[in-house]
Amino acid sequence: MEKAILLLLLSLCAARLDGAAAQQYWTPATATFYGGSDASGTMGGSCGYGNLYNAGYGTQTTALSTALYGDGASCGACFIVACDASRTQYCKPGSPSVTVTATNFCPPNYGDPSGWCNSPRQHFDMSQPAWETIGVYQAGIVPVNYRRVPCSRSGGIRFGISGHDYFELVLITNVGGAGAVAAAWVRGTGTDWLAMSRNWGANWQSSAYLTGQSLSFKVQTDDGKAVMAYNVAPANWQFGCTYQASVNFY
Repeated sequence: MEKAILLLLLSLCAARLDGAAAQQYWTPATATFYGGSDASGTMGGSCGYGNLYNAGYGTQTTALSTALYGDGASCGACFIVACDASRTQYCKPGSPSVTVTATNFCPPNYGDPSGWCNSPRQHFDMSQPAWETIGVYQAGIVPVNYRRVPCSRSGGIRFGISGHDYFELVLITNVGGAGAVAAAWVRGTGTDWLAMSRNWGANWQSSAYLTGQSLSFKVQTDDGKAVMAYNVAPANWQFGCTYQASVNFY
């Protein structure tokens, strides 16, 4: 029965992926870059993804200003960003666009009211490789237009478990579809579904004692869609390990 429900849920997600997960209109913003030509300086970040190469996000990433970051609620969301040639001469030829994943927070500069990441400005501080796809290096900053788009991921959702008994901190990564996790649940072989709370960034916590139980997870993205990943972590799971589900938002 559970398998049948999961297959139905996945088919619904596949059929509706171009709906609420996608923003149909363009919004003006600005974009700068950081992290060096190899994006090594973008590792870590306030979403908690750590090594972005290993996490599957690569160099096509961005930090978001306060207005876009939502105190971590936008972690994992994907945006298509296009240089606006009508407002600058520093776009690459053809006014190209790039799709980036939100992995970090661009903090406001309270000492400078004109700071690019101050609220209510909508600003992308992108990895240098991503930014140079659309802008000329010498400019440093370019006007852009952006919209939210579904994320395309390879493989299943990943769950990195850290913490200790009675405190599981689960880092949820590689989320497709809307990309940004709005709610999460965990279930052991001896429990019902237990709601988790966002600890920080993409890290969700539970205070249940789950040691020695096989773990299943339910993930809901900010467009209201959800998938259930059964028996992702075996009964002998260990803190410090990452487990990959066979399902995602396709």
